[in-house]
Amino acid sequence: MEKQRIVFMGTPSYATTIFKALADASDIEICALFTQPDKKSGRGQSLSAPHIKQFTQERGLNMEILQPQSLKQSAIAEYIASLKPDFIIVAAYGKILPPSILQIAPCINLHASLLPKYRGASPIQQAILNADSYSGVTAMKMAEGLDTGEILGFSYVKIDGLNSDALSDLLAKKAADLTLKVIRTYKNILHIKQNNALSSKTSKIAKEDGEVNFDLTCKQLRQKLLAFTPWPGIFLQNGLKLKSFECEEANHGRRTGVIAQISCKEAVVTCADGYVKLSRVAAASKQETDAFSYINGKRIKVGDTFC
Repeated sequence: MEKQRIVFMGTPSYATTIFKALADASDIEICALFTQPDKKSGRGQSLSAPHIKQFTQERGLNMEILQPQSLKQSAIAEYIASLKPDFIIVAAYGKILPPSILQIAPCINLHASLLPKYRGASPIQQAILNADSYSGVTAMKMAEGLDTGEILGFSYVKIDGLNSDALSDLLAKKAADLTLKVIRTYKNILHIKQNNALSSKTSKIAKEDGEVNFDLTCKQLRQKLLAFTPWPGIFLQNGLKLKSFECEEANHGRRTGVIAQISCKEAVVTCADGYVKLSRVAAASKQETDAFSYINGKRIKVGDTFC
């Protein structure tokens, strides 16, 4: 049986899980990998390779790894066409594919949302922020619009209190299975047009999205912590990171952000509709510690504004 030839485009661990499933399949040949350029990170600003590139090199996979700054050069489309791929598989790549590439072969994107609900860069975080019961992954034949292509298949999961990191891992496994199924049955798949009226667009997460205050409700604080774990986390205006807490809804009639109780286990702070029971915090550029130690160090007492 002739192998299906694949050009793969992806960057983070979500993409790596899908890529690994294709690399392990005996009826599939990955002839090239496109990923984002290495980026500077950390205090030393040393170059760090994308997760998928690290995986490919550590596993010793013999394939071309390309990291162009842009896909718009005609030479890139010409190179991909010369590989004669049956499919171009895209998963959290981070770049828009120009028409010159879209027309080479069916370009299939594994989008971490039940399209058309959340298009764009942060569907996982948005589903958690909105306290959705379910999320999922959609296999979509790519078109020129942002996540507007025809649906080829989908798989859904229950969110059940997962943070964005855990939900991404779960969706990646679902996406890997779905990718194999779509590739192997593509000729028989019904292409379904999206209902644009049901769509919304999500934006790339920025560090400032993690800033919170105690004017928020218990539910809002819980969902932000889940959505922004592991990055950027949630933090107060002064940079203090709220690492772990529980919430209790109550009509306290007090100002928000006030210390209501202190114990060796937690610091209880008023929020819009109840109490936030802080157990672990981390000051800006400091190690994580328990809330009691932080409060002692700052000499904060009951009745003070927490900061």
